[in-house]
Amino acid sequence: MSTPIPPSTRSPKKPKIVVWILLAAAVVAAIIGYAVAQGNSKAASPQAADAATTEQQVVRENSRVLSQAPSEKAVLVEFLDYECEACGAAYPFVEELRAEYSENVTFVHRYFPLPGHLNSTNAAVAVEAAAQQDAYEPMYKKMFDTQAQWGESADNKSALFRTYAEDLGLDMAAYDAAVADPATEERVKLDIADGKALGVSGTPTFFLDGKMLNVQTLEQFRAAVAATAAN
Repeated sequence: MSTPIPPSTRSPKKPKIVVWILLAAAVVAAIIGYAVAQGNSKAASPQAADAATTEQQVVRENSRVLSQAPSEKAVLVEFLDYECEACGAAYPFVEELRAEYSENVTFVHRYFPLPGHLNSTNAAVAVEAAAQQDAYEPMYKKMFDTQAQWGESADNKSALFRTYAEDLGLDMAAYDAAVADPATEERVKLDIADGKALGVSGTPTFFLDGKMLNVQTLEQFRAAVAATAAN
């Protein structure tokens, strides 16, 4: 199995190795997150959390659906940070899964910008503003395709993100209004609150059919998705 690299970052071998290392780290982070979540759940209460409440926290009515499966058998939810290198590494792998299982698996994204990344919230707000014009998918892809250009910067990149919106042909007056509206950032914070309540502590963290994905390899990740898609 090979993970495709976006054309803008494709080069001989070294970058590909780095991508796989980061993606492996992302899987490990998901495992650690699962363990933390399990520990927190046991410490908080001896009883299991209400299933309906947990499901609502994983996917809400206003959650950004990357693609809706016409014959849905499973839902894969990713809590992500657009500035996170591991999320950037996971991006082509998730797109590969989406292409393969789009018929039966619905893919959902939740915002989870990490405090250590200066532009992660700015990026999430920009993507949410674009999403309000039904341009979630192209804007999210733009963020990851260009992550190497702005990630880890000490400067505010909101102006750069605005150019992405222009490139997509969005209504810029509406985009600017959405970015300036406190409700847009509150929408991002709602996802963060849900993530924390579910035990998410890092990104990317995946939930498959309402349960945090507990895998150790990419092969196990793919197998878990394939199994739910077949049921």
